[in-house]
Amino acid sequence: MKRSELTEFAVEEEGFKLKIRRSGNGLPVVGLSRGSNSPFPSAGEPSPIIAPSSALTPPPLNAVPTETAEADVTFIKSPMVGTFYQSPSPESKVFAEVGQKITETSVVCIVEAMKIMNEIQAELKGTILEILVENGQPVEYGQKLFKVKKG
Repeated sequence: MKRSELTEFAVEEEGFKLKIRRSGNGLPVVGLSRGSNSPFPSAGEPSPIIAPSSALTPPPLNAVPTETAEADVTFIKSPMVGTFYQSPSPESKVFAEVGQKITETSVVCIVEAMKIMNEIQAELKGTILEILVENGQPVEYGQKLFKVKKG
């Protein structure tokens, strides 16, 4: 962190959040949470320091998922961090709408990253059930963008 002058780093993935922040004395402070609403202390609270042990071990494979899995339903996830756009320009028609049938090569949205517009393909065949992100909103790597019924 010192070498890159990084002061804060956060990772969030389904039910798991990790935040590393360099404190005023230059030592890293780590916050770790699984599934809580507020994983990190507020500005006035001290951050817990967690030793690199079994705290970072993933849950067991036979763990019950928090969401009930629906048969034939999957998600299109963001392959990168960026800004989500439903169309190539504000005046253009959207790439994908609820109820629309898609194929593996269908472009469903654009994720802008570092001023580059990246067309995101569905990579599966099915029907869009729900759009999970608002147009123009930032997205993270692995974030669910579309709920899709396979087929």
